[in-house]
Amino acid sequence: MDILQTIILSLVEGITEFLPVSSTGHMILASYVMKISDQAFVKTFEIAIQLGAIAAIVMLYYKRFIQGIDIYIKLFIAFLPTAAVGFLAYKTIKTYLFNPLGVSLALVVGGVILILIDKWVVSRESRYVELEDISYKNAFFIGLAQCVSMIPGVSRAAATIIGGVANGLNKKQATEFSFLLAVPTMCAATGYDLLKTDATLSSREFLLLAIGFAGAFVSAWLAVKVFIRFVENHGFKAFGYYRIFIGIVFLVYMALSGSASLFNPF
Repeated sequence: MDILQTIILSLVEGITEFLPVSSTGHMILASYVMKISDQAFVKTFEIAIQLGAIAAIVMLYYKRFIQGIDIYIKLFIAFLPTAAVGFLAYKTIKTYLFNPLGVSLALVVGGVILILIDKWVVSRESRYVELEDISYKNAFFIGLAQCVSMIPGVSRAAATIIGGVANGLNKKQATEFSFLLAVPTMCAATGYDLLKTDATLSSREFLLLAIGFAGAFVSAWLAVKVFIRFVENHGFKAFGYYRIFIGIVFLVYMALSGSASLFNPF
């Protein structure tokens, strides 16, 4: 993997991580298009640069994290279902679901759901005055919704936003809760993946990781700030149409390329 590919993947990660379009799916598809070989370092890189995106959320929402312990308890409750399912299904998910075809199909189906959800909540008021008022029960159900995002292409952000809306939050609150829940979820997933990855890094690879971390941090910071304003003004339907479009584009691309490895990651 060269420096240009490093920069492209870090920007893809940062821009898509907190949008309801599936960062994992986009990383798989981007690597497929750039024909990046399935090396141990590439897997480590894709996992490690998520820390840059996480750091952006911590910096942007640090005030939420110092207001009191209640938000920590609710995020922990929401995180528990994903932790349990992820621990039990990690190997199966990595073996069978990380492929361009599955990602493309998940993007299309998820796009349709986002468009329907957007029409449902277009003028609905939240049950809660402040995000911190969310009940423990509703936090748990949002966590259950997040479990679906373990399928590459579904999108963790999309699953938790839909879960939040279904549990009484308005569009902005659901989006912000999704951002906050990303911190424990992604830290745990990244840490677990890194423990499972046996890779010895050279000085050049450390440099690529540093570039990737910085690119993911900056692009995630900008993407989150723009996303909140966009959702308030336009809702989720644009992301639904985008998912459908990009999913179909890749399905056509793979069909025309006649690839014999649609069920392989790269």
